[in-house]
Amino acid sequence: MSEIKNIIFDLGGVIINLDYSRTINEFNRLTNKPFETIFTQLQQSPLFDQFDKGTISESDFFEELKNSLYDQTTREEVLHAWNAMLLDFPKERLELLLKLKSGYRVFLLSNTNETHVRELESHLFQQHSYQNLETFFEKVYYSCRIGMRKPDREIFEFVLKENNLNKNETIFIDDSPQHIQGAMNTGIQSYYLTKGRDVVDLITELKLLPKESEH
Repeated sequence: MSEIKNIIFDLGGVIINLDYSRTINEFNRLTNKPFETIFTQLQQSPLFDQFDKGTISESDFFEELKNSLYDQTTREEVLHAWNAMLLDFPKERLELLLKLKSGYRVFLLSNTNETHVRELESHLFQQHSYQNLETFFEKVYYSCRIGMRKPDREIFEFVLKENNLNKNETIFIDDSPQHIQGAMNTGIQSYYLTKGRDVVDLITELKLLPKESEH
């Protein structure tokens, strides 16, 4: 196996903690029908993919989401529910990224939308006084800003090509099996971060910490 020189990280569930049940519970408070049912129905439409790819505006997205709930629901209530899943950035993970940056080329590749980017940057600033995640990565890739999303092969090839990365010297870490498969289909060695496992422990087990950062 080639020496690892590049590490690509997912964001949600890997760097920032998420709890999807919080968003579901908040939506269930707003509607007279289970949000799980609405979410499943909407997933069959391109709404969420469009929002992730930045091809639908925030106002159009939330209007369609609101219309699927209940007429008296306000946009502010829908926005609050949508953001409820975003939790904290553990300090240990941010410290890990800074250590890794001293020995590797480190990238972020996230399926997300402008609403969540704005909210997570607010969380990051409130919790750790950083304006954004650019401090921790050579480059940050948000699906909504490049018009592509995981697990499509094109987004992995885009990151490799734009940064002149050798796929054999690159690993990818994500908590979604379909994204792992997408990266593997591109030839990138990938690691599935299972529920309850912390990325700090995974990196330690893989012995990827730069020598000076091991202690």
